[in-house]
Amino acid sequence: MKTAIHTDLQVTGMNCASCSARLEKVLNKLPDVSATVNIATEKAHIDYLVSSTDLPELIKAIQGAGFDAHPLRDFTAEKKERAAAYRKEQIRFAISVALTLPLLIEMVMMFTGSHAMFLPGWLQFALATPVQFWIGQRFYNGAWSSIKGGGANMDVLVALGTSAAYLFSCTVLLANTFEMGMGMPLYFEASAMLITLILLGKLLEARAKGKASSALEALINLQPKTAHVERDGAMLELAVDQMHPDDVFLVRPGESIPVDGIIIGGASSVDEAMLTGESLPQNKQADDKVYAATFNQHSLLKCRAIAVGSHTQLAAIIRLVEQAQGSKAAIQKLADRISAVFVPIVLVIALLTFAGWWLFGGEFVPALINAVSVLVIACPCALGLATPTALVVSTGRAAQAGILVKDASALEHAHKLSVLVVDKTGTLTEGKPGVTDAFPSDSLTADELLQLAATLAQSSTHPLSRALLDHAQSRQLMPSQSENIIELPGQGLSAEINGLQYLLGSPTFIKESGITLDDAQILALQQQGKSVIALVRDNALLGYIAFADQLRDSSLSAVSRLNDMGIKVVMLSGDNQATAQAIAAQSGITEFRAEVMPQDKSSVVESLKSAEQLVGMVGDGINDAPALAAADVSFAMRSGSDIAIEAADITLMRNDLMSVVDAISLSRATLKKIRQNLFFAFAYNVLGIPLAMMGLLSPVIAGAAMAMSSVSVVTNALLLKRWKQEKM
Repeated sequence: MKTAIHTDLQVTGMNCASCSARLEKVLNKLPDVSATVNIATEKAHIDYLVSSTDLPELIKAIQGAGFDAHPLRDFTAEKKERAAAYRKEQIRFAISVALTLPLLIEMVMMFTGSHAMFLPGWLQFALATPVQFWIGQRFYNGAWSSIKGGGANMDVLVALGTSAAYLFSCTVLLANTFEMGMGMPLYFEASAMLITLILLGKLLEARAKGKASSALEALINLQPKTAHVERDGAMLELAVDQMHPDDVFLVRPGESIPVDGIIIGGASSVDEAMLTGESLPQNKQADDKVYAATFNQHSLLKCRAIAVGSHTQLAAIIRLVEQAQGSKAAIQKLADRISAVFVPIVLVIALLTFAGWWLFGGEFVPALINAVSVLVIACPCALGLATPTALVVSTGRAAQAGILVKDASALEHAHKLSVLVVDKTGTLTEGKPGVTDAFPSDSLTADELLQLAATLAQSSTHPLSRALLDHAQSRQLMPSQSENIIELPGQGLSAEINGLQYLLGSPTFIKESGITLDDAQILALQQQGKSVIALVRDNALLGYIAFADQLRDSSLSAVSRLNDMGIKVVMLSGDNQATAQAIAAQSGITEFRAEVMPQDKSSVVESLKSAEQLVGMVGDGINDAPALAAADVSFAMRSGSDIAIEAADITLMRNDLMSVVDAISLSRATLKKIRQNLFFAFAYNVLGIPLAMMGLLSPVIAGAAMAMSSVSVVTNALLLKRWKQEKM
C-alpha cells in the first residue's frame, strides 16, 4: 500500500482568490497529488506520492504557474522574510506617491478651474511612466503568468485598466505634439493613481493579515529560549532545543516552563491560561505534570522532562492551529468557484461598456474611461479573503481560549448544532469516582469485601475499578492473585481466587447470573446518584460497594446556557436508570439514555442524526471514539484518551462543558463575520460595477474603492479578536 507524504509550501506572488484557485488547479493536475491553497496564509498544503511526483516537481509546477514556493521554514524565519518584503513594498509605495502627487495636484487644479500649476504633457508622461512600468511591473508579470496558465486574475484587470488610460494619454500627447488636432485631455494621473492606490490597499491588507495570525505568533513566542538543566552534577543554561527527554531542569518563580515535564521536587501554582484558557492558576506538586510555556508563579520547581521539541503540548497546539488555518470551509469553496469565473465575466462587461458608450454615446473618451472604471472596481480579492481571514483569526482566538479546532469545517458546522450528546463520566462529572459505601454480608468485614473486590478489579481499566483499587490502597488493603479473568465491558468481571469463582459487576450483570439482590437497597443508593456494584462468590452474595462521581462545577450552568442557545442536551450513561436520572436532574438535563453499552453509543448518535438534526458529541474515553467519529461535530476533553482526542474535530483543553459553549459561541461569531465579509465583497461589485458602467465612477474613485474592499474585509475579520469566553 502506497502512503501519501504531506508537505506545506510557502507560496509567494499570489494576489487574489483567483490566483489561489488557479494554483490549486495546477497542483491537482499532477499525478497522485491532492492540494489546497490558502490565500490568507499564503500556503499550499499538499499530499502526494513520491513514486509519482516529488518535491522539486511540485515547486516547478508552482513556478510554471507564475508563482514561487519554498518548503515551510520556522515561523521566525518566515516572519523575517515577510517583514523584508513589506519594507521593500513600502519603499516602492513611497516612490510611487512622490511621482503621483504632482499629477494629483494637477488634476485638483483642473477641477477647481485654476491653472496656476499646469504641468506640461511631457512632464506628466515622465512622472507616470516609471509608475506604470516599474512600480506597476508586478501587475504585468502577474497578468502574463495568469494568462499563460490559462486563467485571469486581478492583475489582468489592473494591467488592462491602467494600460488603457496610460496608452490613450500617450496617443493624445503624441497627436498634440505633432499638432494633429485631437485636443483631448490626458489621463496620466488616472493610471498612476490607480497603481498607487492599489499598492496602498495591498500594504494595508498585508498589515492586517499579519495581525490575523498574531494569536499563533503569540503561542510560538511563549516558549522560553533557554532552560536551567542539571547535567553531570552541574547546573547549565541550555537552549531549549538542546534538551532531551529525562533531563532534570529547574524552574524558578516568575519563569516559564521550557518543556513538558513531571514535578520531582517542590510545589507551586502554575498559570496554564495559555494552554487551557483557564484564568485561575493550578496548584502543582510532586508527580503532577507541567507543560511548556506555562508560567510558574510562586516557588522553585524541580522537574524531569517527558516531552521536548515537537512533542510538547504547545507544539501540538501550534500544529493544530496551523492545520485548521490552512483548511477550507465549504462556504469558502463556493467563493473560490465564483472567483474563478469572475474576471472573465468582468472583462466581457468592460468590453460591453466600452462598445455601448462608443456606439450610442458617439464619444471615444467616455467609453474608454468608463470601461477602465469597470475593470478597476471589479476585484475578486475581497471575495477570496472573506472566509480564510475570518478562519485564521477565529482559530487563533480559539487556541487562546483552550479550544483546538482540527479543521475549518468543524468550526463552520458547530454553529448549526441542534443536539449535543454528552457522555456522563468525565464530561458532566469529574471522571474520578470514589468509593462512598461498602455493605458486606454477615460473613465478611468491609475491609475483606474491598480487598476481594480490588483483587478482581486490578486487571481492569474501568474508572470504577481504578477507584476501587485507589480506595483499597488508601486502607492498606493489598490485592491477592487471581486467575482466568474475563471482563465484559460495561458489565463486570469474573475470575478465580484460590480455586473459587467470583463475579464483580453491575446489579444487572449479577442478576443475569441468577443471583438475587436487594433491589430496594440498590435503588436507594442509585437515587442518590451513586453507582453500585455487587460481589459474588460461588453464587453467594458477598456485598455491595457504592461509588459517587462528583458533578463538575460548570456542568449545570453549561447545560443551561446550551438550552438558551437552542441546543438540546442528551446525556448517555452506562449507569442504571435511577443513577442516570439523578445525575441528569443535577445537571438540568431532561433527556438521557441509561444503561448504554460502549459499543452502542455510536448507534444512539446515528439515531439522533436520522431525525435530520445536526448532532454534536462530547466525550473523553476510548469507548467514546466511535460515537465521536459518528457525530457531525465532535468534542474531546483534554483529560481523555489519545484515541478520543484523535477522533474528535475539536479538542477542549479545559476539562469542562463550558468550553463546548465557548466553541459553539465562537463558531456562531465566525460565521456571522464570514457572512458580513461576503456581503461586503459582493456589495462592492454589485453596486460598483453598475455605477462604473453608467459613468458615475471615475477610475480613481473606482481604484480607491477596490483597494479598500480587501482592507475592509480583513479589518472586519480582525474584530473576532474581541470575542469573549462565557462567564460561569
